[in-house]
Amino acid sequence: MFRKVLTIIILAGALGAFLYFRPLLFQKPIPPRLLDRMPSAEFIGRVNILELARETSGMMYFHKLPFRDLTTYEFLLSQGKMYGLNLQKPVYFFGNERGDWGCLVEVMDSSKISPGIERLKNFISLSDTSYDGQQVYKYGKEKMYLTYGSKYLFLYKGKYFNATFSEVYNAQYLGVKPEWKKFIRQRTFKNEHLAIFSNWDGLKDLGIETALFAHDSDSLSFNLKAYLKRSIPFYIKPRTVGYTFRGMANANKSIELHLDISELKKQPKDPLLIKLSQVGRKFGFPFKEFIRTWDGNLNFMEGGLQTVQESYIETELDDDFNTVEVEKSREVQVPGYSLQLGANKSGELFLSKLMEKGLVTKEGDAFRFLFSPLLNYIRNERDMIFYSGNVAPRLIFSNQNRIIWMDEGTRYAFNIDSIKRYEVFGSLQIPVRRIFRRNKLI
Repeated sequence: MFRKVLTIIILAGALGAFLYFRPLLFQKPIPPRLLDRMPSAEFIGRVNILELARETSGMMYFHKLPFRDLTTYEFLLSQGKMYGLNLQKPVYFFGNERGDWGCLVEVMDSSKISPGIERLKNFISLSDTSYDGQQVYKYGKEKMYLTYGSKYLFLYKGKYFNATFSEVYNAQYLGVKPEWKKFIRQRTFKNEHLAIFSNWDGLKDLGIETALFAHDSDSLSFNLKAYLKRSIPFYIKPRTVGYTFRGMANANKSIELHLDISELKKQPKDPLLIKLSQVGRKFGFPFKEFIRTWDGNLNFMEGGLQTVQESYIETELDDDFNTVEVEKSREVQVPGYSLQLGANKSGELFLSKLMEKGLVTKEGDAFRFLFSPLLNYIRNERDMIFYSGNVAPRLIFSNQNRIIWMDEGTRYAFNIDSIKRYEVFGSLQIPVRRIFRRNKLI
């Protein structure tokens, strides 16, 4: 009797377990989501194409670009619907330092993609191939690849398609890569239309665990906002009061730094100092002496011309018609250079090291930095000041931390907006006038 009861209990338990786990045993595999398919990369990001188009439309029309009608919110939305792409959802993209990049777009109706590809073949030469049974379209001239499934479209450019495609094609549901999980969890720039997360080893070497970038724009410029976070303190604070050269805003190139680095000097093994020392060693720059000397104030200005008195020897005839050499002076114009370095008592040792390395030469009482004109020199208790021209530049109060650099007619401006113990916010401003000049992207 006992055996029969035990047998019934076992059978009932087995039946119950079968009924409970039956949905799991016979359930169809859940297809991976778009984020599950994203491959590992050093730079990853998302872009809301339609909202970005809405944001930049004013800039496009301000510069009267001929293709501005092709970048409007309405046009892009209609094109997405025509070819089965859901551009109302974020497009995820990635890239690597080695040069390859790609993106994935959510698909609403995959049956509409094929006609779009056939239309594309009228403009570029596409060849058909196959990887793991998946049809792939290849544009060999540019090493570009295009393939799609029922829920995604994958575009890739580079030399490593096979390995990258394998990550995309063989992805598993809920198999989001660690760097993508970290990116999606970030609250900084969460509502921006274009955001980039960096997983680059070069930043890790500086102790930076999080690097985020976001886009902002107006009619005149692109603005790239940056956020850096370290696992250890930055050991740098902004100075509340500093000083800079008068007329700095009109310079072609300028550097203005007002930092408190007293705590950083006590951290010789800080990754930032180690990296800068390694870079300096490549050029023979005495970084060790520099950091020992520098107090965190630095101003550099290049631009315009300065008038200076130059001595020269001229051969003349005297009253007896004998040739004599006469020293004369004349006014000449030289490029405008001004450099101020906040320096302690070690400044002279640092300067001598620069001369020893051949980075600075001395001619009389003046100095020349590599290919600069001769610079006059002033030394006081807190500063080392070098300048071209006859008059020393005037210093005025300032607490800005920024770099302005003119290159081929384009003026780039980088600002350190705020520095906290573990975080730094900055921004890079790039004018669009040169980019859109003559209606060409150059």
